Amino acid sequence: MDGEQRRGLQAALVAYVGWGLLTLYWKQLADFHPVDLVGWRVASASIVMTVGLAAFGRLGELSVLRTDRATLGNVVLASLLLTVNWSTYVWAVVNEHVIETALGYFLSPLGTMALGVFVLGEQLTTLKRVSIGCALLAIVVVTVSYGRLPWVAILLAVSWTSYGYVKRRVALDAVTSLSGELLVLAVPAFVLVAISFVHSDGIPHEAAGLDWMFLLGTGVITAAPLLLFAYAAKRVPFTILGPANYLIPIINFLLGWLAFDEPLTGSRVVGFGLVWLALVLVTIDTVSVHAGGRATGRARRDEIDVSETVLMSPVGATDQERSPKRRKEP
Repeated sequence: MDGEQRRGLQAALVAYVGWGLLTLYWKQLADFHPVDLVGWRVASASIVMTVGLAAFGRLGELSVLRTDRATLGNVVLASLLLTVNWSTYVWAVVNEHVIETALGYFLSPLGTMALGVFVLGEQLTTLKRVSIGCALLAIVVVTVSYGRLPWVAILLAVSWTSYGYVKRRVALDAVTSLSGELLVLAVPAFVLVAISFVHSDGIPHEAAGLDWMFLLGTGVITAAPLLLFAYAAKRVPFTILGPANYLIPIINFLLGWLAFDEPLTGSRVVGFGLVWLALVLVTIDTVSVHAGGRATGRARRDEIDVSETVLMSPVGATDQERSPKRRKEP
């Protein structure tokens, strides 16, 4: 690994650890309503990302949203999925469901693989078939353990998987695409912020001292890890970035269990164990497929299907970031 790749990997690790530790950040704002928090996050992040693009002279990249209806439609759809994901995550954290968020993000790569099969008609290898079976069994075990469907985990996994798929169809890099998504959401977000000033129990009337620092910092904590990841994605192979992505749910799992003392029964450990087994099988299969492709000279460098990218980044990196050549959409 050369110096450039090493710096990229360091940036990726900082980004992943930062994403994982966001749970601690949102816990500091647990006294406020999750919907209000998401509104403040989007409003703050839209300002930070827009200023950042302007500072680097990249605002013009958003002009495609005015001229390309397909790109605009995908960005709008991505923004809605992102809203669902962020709202579910923040609600779960402030309502003591951190371990369930970890389960959701552990399931996301498996959901991406299932999407490739059932939506895109891709073929599964034997190991991937077994991994999907493990994931389904895990959901059954966890459902029995909770006495209910683990809806937080499922909603996080489905929204994140769908978000990643839609992002693949956007001809913008992750930073510009997220900026566009936040601008789409900016108006309703600022409306939510304005409403919070009117209600007597709104954030402006309840926040004090450090609360304001955490609230206004939500834009920075959204942008900083993304910028670090964007830097890493251009320098580090995704076969390395993918497994490192597991740091995020691992951190959430440990925080929920050890820091916040959320219950972790034996049956839930079994459920998580099945998911971990599935991820190990997928990782082995993915690495072996790519290694075999390189050995025989058949590795595809200009086209990557969904089932090969189940180790997806937490920002739904686009094809443009995965490969120098962008595949044309059908």
